[in-house]
Amino acid sequence: MRFFRDLSLSAAAAGFVAVLVGFTSSFAIVFQAAQSFGATPGIISSWMWALGLGMGLCTAVPSLVLRKPVMVAWSTPGAAVLAVAGAGHSMGEAVAAFMISAALITLFGVTGWFERVMNRIPMAIAAALLAGVLARFGLAAFTAAQTALPLVLLMLGTYLASRRFAPRYAIPLTLAVAIAYVAARGQLAWTAVHLGLAVPVFTMPDFTWSAAISLALPLFIVTMASQNLPGVAAIRASGYQMPVSGLLSMTGLATLALAPFGAFALNLSAITAAICMGREAHEDPARRYTAAVCCGVLYVLIGVFGATVAGFVTAFPGELVAAIAGLALLGTIAGGLASALGDEKHREAAIITFLVTLSGVSIAGIGSAFWGVVAGAIALVVGQYALPRSN
Repeated sequence: MRFFRDLSLSAAAAGFVAVLVGFTSSFAIVFQAAQSFGATPGIISSWMWALGLGMGLCTAVPSLVLRKPVMVAWSTPGAAVLAVAGAGHSMGEAVAAFMISAALITLFGVTGWFERVMNRIPMAIAAALLAGVLARFGLAAFTAAQTALPLVLLMLGTYLASRRFAPRYAIPLTLAVAIAYVAARGQLAWTAVHLGLAVPVFTMPDFTWSAAISLALPLFIVTMASQNLPGVAAIRASGYQMPVSGLLSMTGLATLALAPFGAFALNLSAITAAICMGREAHEDPARRYTAAVCCGVLYVLIGVFGATVAGFVTAFPGELVAAIAGLALLGTIAGGLASALGDEKHREAAIITFLVTLSGVSIAGIGSAFWGVVAGAIALVVGQYALPRSN
């Protein structure tokens, strides 16, 4: 099978790092969102089953078909919105809101509206957006040194030495050394690991105007603006041509089908996509899809084994996760900045996009990725249509 011929250690490691980063960075927020609707432990386990299955299949299957790294994740800002706005709403109302949001995402995919908007965004702005989203992870890799200086220095030294002598295996070697170090110091939380399969629990949707307005619409807006927008930027900045509208429709339909079991929002990923689409995954762009397939398989395992895999992934110290994520994204951040600032005509708009996105500012509940594009677009329009100076 071609997949096994194309698979490499670096690609498999990239897939594992993507899962590690994507899962641990927002696992607690998803739990808070479920609990805000009064979820029982059984329903929370069902959420993990639905999200793991949805993310895994929507990542692995199209990646195998297209031979390109398609990366799908849950909506972290969407989970944050639900955690805050969920009080006072039942689980049935929440499921109905998930389905309304999914139907809107599917509509924007089927009609091609979202892709037409993305086609009007210059590559410099898209690259600056991606760099701004990822730069926070790059900073976190080094701020982790405040609480785990020896670990971060060891990982940085291993990464630099590996880049010099075995560049294809820099991330796998760095991760292996880091795990060995924290294991030797007894810093792996194995007590969090328990055997058990997740059991799907069906919740009948309860459609109400209140939930549609206060839950569904905010969930749709933040998922499109803060997740799908930088997700498409990651695809294009990496040089891949993909059927964006079709992939968006796929995430909407998958969410619609799995919403009664707890899949609140599936979307195109930016952070984990950058890990699997970069040179660290494989030198050959045509073989990086194997990293996405590995990531998808691991997501499915998380869904099937629920609490067992969740406990294993969360056993790693937070500093290790932050450092490996930042190091894995260094090349993509640098490439994004180089692409964003390379064209002098778009340079000022690009740097504004980058800085606003990096700031993390949230206005009206919408994240900085959306406002970065808005600020960059305004700067671009003003710069291009400014009145000529009089002599």
